[in-house]
Amino acid sequence: MILLTSVFGINLHIVIAVLLILIIILFIFLFSCLKEIRRMNSKYSSIMSGKKGQDLEKIIFTRFKEMDAVKANAKRITKEHKQIKNHMSSCYCKIGLVKYDAFDEMAGKLSFALALLNQDNTGVVINAMHSREGCFTYAKEIIKGESYIVLSEEEKEALNQAKTVEDEIKEMTEENDSFDIN
Repeated sequence: MILLTSVFGINLHIVIAVLLILIIILFIFLFSCLKEIRRMNSKYSSIMSGKKGQDLEKIIFTRFKEMDAVKANAKRITKEHKQIKNHMSSCYCKIGLVKYDAFDEMAGKLSFALALLNQDNTGVVINAMHSREGCFTYAKEIIKGESYIVLSEEEKEALNQAKTVEDEIKEMTEENDSFDIN
């Protein structure tokens, strides 16, 4: 009998060693796959324990109905939000008030200029001048932050207060956000 010490010019001991290493790697892979299959079987068993397939199907369809209801509710809320947003654009949300003495003989700053503006800086400036003889009230229309009638200094100041109220709120909000209590 002839002993083959080399096959195709490669030493037989090296071929056997490489094959043994491959067999060991395959066994490790096989055991890890079996472990994963056992884990999946245990999860499947825990899901299916005490439940019939029909019960599980009912639960799934119930969840889908609940998700459809949530989706419909979100659409309704989005629609209402758009309606409110459109309505808010016409509401007065910016206010500026300046109190002053209109006449030298009066004290106590009984006169005032009041600016009422919407989101687009459109609205009215109301000026009420109080004197001993009575109170005189004037209203001047404001369109996109501008008046086509000359404004008094107090009216201009009230208008500027109203136009910058959003900036002041943002600054205050940013200051409060940056102040961290820990």
